[in-house]
Amino acid sequence: MAIDEIKHCRIESNGLDVGYVSRGEGPLVMFLHGFPDTYRGFLPILDQVAAAGYRAVAPALRGYAHSAIAPDGDYRVEASAKDVLGIADALGADRFSIVGHDWGAVTAYATSNLAPERIARMITAGVPHTGHFLLNIRLRQLIRSSYMLRFQLPWLPEWEIPRNDFAWIEELIREWSPGWNFGEAEMRPLKDNFEDPQRLKAALSYYRQLPRSLISSLSRRLIFAPVATPTRMLYGLRDGCIGPELFQSQERRFSKGLDLIPLDAGHFMQWEQPDVFARLVIDFLKAA
Repeated sequence: MAIDEIKHCRIESNGLDVGYVSRGEGPLVMFLHGFPDTYRGFLPILDQVAAAGYRAVAPALRGYAHSAIAPDGDYRVEASAKDVLGIADALGADRFSIVGHDWGAVTAYATSNLAPERIARMITAGVPHTGHFLLNIRLRQLIRSSYMLRFQLPWLPEWEIPRNDFAWIEELIREWSPGWNFGEAEMRPLKDNFEDPQRLKAALSYYRQLPRSLISSLSRRLIFAPVATPTRMLYGLRDGCIGPELFQSQERRFSKGLDLIPLDAGHFMQWEQPDVFARLVIDFLKAA
């Protein structure tokens, strides 16, 4: 399926033009993708969640197609969290749930800390509590996360990532999800997104502005404060991005409870096991 074959809805959120896909009717559940992914990994899951009685919405994060490049160049966690609340406002949802993977999980935690009264339930995947992660990196994880340090360089990633038809991204995904037998159909939308130099720079800016986020008092609170939303967290036992050990001993960072579930999967578990992922999302939403 080509990148432009999906019908996208459009709204304005937090001063940003946002493209999103929507399935079903009912209480809002927002699906937030990460790097180097798009919302497409959630599409089979959206249909199942919608069939269970929810409105399942997956926006493109700021800077990713089909949302706009941030006009102010801001990709800090607080900007992304405000985007999520703005999307919910535009869709008429005072209260909603979030499913977030990778940077989408980071954004989910921040959104809950920005407006805990508005988040009913949260399911995150592939990334532990952001503050817990930053404060518990040891040598093995530092090696896994070396790409984040490499992204701080001003021009090398922009040159390296697109080379040889984005071979770098394919190698990264194989390392992070060694059991996922992806093909060109899965990779083409990612490559189409990053072929635009502005969108590649935007995706890198999430990492490059993390130090800037730590300077902001608001972002520090959103990153390090305990999360006050009932949370189910999924992690892959074969994840090459973030080791399983980083998901342990987080309970005190989730004041309304943490349901931690390991999967025999890699980092991109929603792609690898969509039916399992959908069931775990729906069961937790229904338990509210």
